[in-house]
Amino acid sequence: MASVNGTIQLIRIVKQSGDGAHANVGSVCDPALADDPWVIDAQAPSYGPGASVGDKLPAISPRQGLIPQEYRQASKEELDLRIRAAKASLGDRVVVLGHFYQRDEVIKYADFVGDSFQLAQGVKTRPNAEAIVFCGVHFMAETADILSGPNQKVILPNLAAGCSMADMADLDSVLDCWEQLEEIYGTEPDADGRVPVIPVTYMNSSAALKAFCGEHGGIVCTSSNANVVMGWAYARGQRVLFFPDQHLGRNTGKAMGIPLEQMPMWDPKLPFGGNTTETLQQARVLLWHGYCSVHKRFSVEQIAFARARYPEVRVIVHPECTMEVVDAADESGSTDYIRKTIEAAPAGSIFAIGTEINLVQRLANDHPEHTIFCLDPVICPCSTMYRIHPSYIAWVLEGLERGEVLNRIEVPKETADFARIALERMLIAKPSTTSAA
Repeated sequence: MASVNGTIQLIRIVKQSGDGAHANVGSVCDPALADDPWVIDAQAPSYGPGASVGDKLPAISPRQGLIPQEYRQASKEELDLRIRAAKASLGDRVVVLGHFYQRDEVIKYADFVGDSFQLAQGVKTRPNAEAIVFCGVHFMAETADILSGPNQKVILPNLAAGCSMADMADLDSVLDCWEQLEEIYGTEPDADGRVPVIPVTYMNSSAALKAFCGEHGGIVCTSSNANVVMGWAYARGQRVLFFPDQHLGRNTGKAMGIPLEQMPMWDPKLPFGGNTTETLQQARVLLWHGYCSVHKRFSVEQIAFARARYPEVRVIVHPECTMEVVDAADESGSTDYIRKTIEAAPAGSIFAIGTEINLVQRLANDHPEHTIFCLDPVICPCSTMYRIHPSYIAWVLEGLERGEVLNRIEVPKETADFARIALERMLIAKPSTTSAA
């Protein structure tokens, strides 16, 4: 089967030609997905086509300038030769990291492929690499810079590759929330030494929020270790402030037996998050009003359709999906959990997967012994992951060959020092090998 990008290009060709012979190639959520990323870079600031196209981009978000024409006009064959030549020339001086959600045309150049938890660990396994080219999104590159050595430089091929979920919680809003919580709960620990609130931020957050957690006794989590982290937090605090993804927080809390009424939403636009003092006093998890636009697309109706089509289907969704979707699925788990489950399944298994389309399509291509398909029939990749393209990789790698560091991501020292505390706590809180969350 073709890659996601290949399928998107085919859909554009078919629609332009009106070729009825290929009328069933599928559909996309935004026709602009077929455009090259630099076309989007040159337009008004936005997350770009894809799942996050409707999300609000903060005014301070980084912009990617137009890369040189030679990279924009190069054929995929020329880009392949140039990227491979640059990597060979640089050798161990550079390491390329690729997130599972990247397009296949990018993943092929990655030295290390994984989810956010694995890539955070992977950074520390390459201490001799002078440069880390991170094919992911901005918060991941920040994390790599925090965990990398003092002589290493982290590069994000396209500065516009951000994350709409990460942008749904900013430092000013979290500080304002914290002040209000201190007004309600005070600051003194209980008889068991547990403080009133422990802040937990999902990996999908800015370095500033990771630093906030490090400074205030908190921790970072990923979808792989959220349950372990939540247990860590309750050993030290009476309740948890979980941001920015409400769904991962709710699904994790529910799996731990916490009643829904003890997990109120915190809307940063409203006083006390839109809650009464009584609600906040009874709360065990305070859920920030944030979400992933990719995983918000999956629905209970899609699961029902998959079951009607394939009665033996095994439905696995990411815990960033809504609670209703997670409850309707057979199981939920991180991207790495999904991958390992499929690898271990007997031949002939049928899987309906609720996560980003690039990973689902790659799994289907890698495992022809199974039937694997995405719950969402419409091709709608992560808008910001899709901003990374081989042209940008060739540009930054050839820059390194010339001794020029392009698109370097640097976290200020004070922020990095506090964020590192929260990240090191996360790296210690390893998920169990049997955990599905």
